[in-house]
Amino acid sequence: MTANTPLLAELAALLDPAGLQTGDAIEVRFRKDWYAPLGAPPLAVARPRSTEEVSAILALCHRHGQPVVPQGGLTGLAAGATPHAGELVLSLERMRRVEEIDSQSGTMTVLAGTTLQAAQDAAREAGWLLAVDLGARGSCQIGGNIATNAGGNRVIRYGMMRDQVLGLEVVLADGTVLTSLNKMLKNNAGYDVRQYFVGSEGTLGVITRAVLRLAPLPSSTQTALCALASFEDVVKLLRHAQRALSGRVSAFEAMWADYYTLVTTRVPGVRAPLPAGHPFYVLVDMQGSDADADGAAFERMLEDAMTEGLIVDAAIAASGKEAESFWKLRDAVAEFPQMWAPNAAFDVSLPIGRIGAFADALRTAMLAQWPGAELVNFGHVGDSNLHFSVHLPGVAAADFPEAAIDAVAYEVVCQFAGSISAEHGIGVHKKPFLHHSRSPAELALMRAIKQALDPKGILNPGRVIDVPSP
Repeated sequence: MTANTPLLAELAALLDPAGLQTGDAIEVRFRKDWYAPLGAPPLAVARPRSTEEVSAILALCHRHGQPVVPQGGLTGLAAGATPHAGELVLSLERMRRVEEIDSQSGTMTVLAGTTLQAAQDAAREAGWLLAVDLGARGSCQIGGNIATNAGGNRVIRYGMMRDQVLGLEVVLADGTVLTSLNKMLKNNAGYDVRQYFVGSEGTLGVITRAVLRLAPLPSSTQTALCALASFEDVVKLLRHAQRALSGRVSAFEAMWADYYTLVTTRVPGVRAPLPAGHPFYVLVDMQGSDADADGAAFERMLEDAMTEGLIVDAAIAASGKEAESFWKLRDAVAEFPQMWAPNAAFDVSLPIGRIGAFADALRTAMLAQWPGAELVNFGHVGDSNLHFSVHLPGVAAADFPEAAIDAVAYEVVCQFAGSISAEHGIGVHKKPFLHHSRSPAELALMRAIKQALDPKGILNPGRVIDVPSP
């Protein structure tokens, strides 16, 4: 035992035997996010079953001055949930339940540890759509999605996770339970306190329950993969599709030739619906309510785009199964940590019209520093979001200069007036570069909010932003 023996004893008395892991009993899975190296062994792992237990745990930690790292599904890319030495891991994984679907309000009330896919399935069974969707849907948790303000594939139509959250229950650093489970779209009574916690990455409070906004369930989906000659044509196709389909475009995923070639030649199970060699590929999705009319409108939109010279080639999914095979192209990025390691992965946002020029400038900057570097670019584009990954062939993981690659990449982001994080948060990895995207006044306000809500600095210390020691 350590100097924290009194705290561990109190936690053991509070939780059931499965609710606390210490010493050699701590599972390795609690020591890292998806894209992070293995973190230090935590002091312990607490696995509460209820908001009341979360409250009691945080009250104890606040009294002892014990640092806490909240964890969701551990699918993050910024190491925000990877523990540091001596921290207590607070895992919400046992708090999994869809408590209510209110069809009159069009809302879902769900515990924070519920996986996104479980919540999506429950909504679908009730005839509704939980609009946020991302590749990690089977593992990521609602609380983590909210804490990082997750984006994903459908932002262009439905917005970020922030736009789905109507109400929250949050436990503050001292154990206070803040309950604001609002179901109303309009509620302008004073400060909107839920927005303090959306995107706060567990640094201001621990989300335990949420009321989510649901959308009508589409009964028709049309999907196509298009080949294009330039990024200018990609942007023109986006605006053409949005106009022609009256705002029903639900996804618009752009892939540069480097990404398309990599995933269709190196990732098992991913086929190439169109020949390689085109400069750009776009996966476009439309959701509607009339399969025949929607299909005709979708085909007409594509035909008009071809006539205007925006599209060089296209393949329309003839079935749901074929649409899934198209989406495997985009979801293949999940294989990168295994088949293209080591690599540095990035999630940035830029003014839409400048994304193409940014990608070119980024490649020039990377090759100037590392002549043999390999880059792939892909992204949602319609919501300003670009993802890219950088790989140095022949460089071992131990010698991979990730910090230097980060510095070059974020300097180019700054030059193009972009954001260093579009949807994956700041965590630890991006914290040194936050000043590229936030002004001194904004950073000062962030520190003031952190100090007001977590005066002892126990919640996810060292992530997002540094504050003076209490």
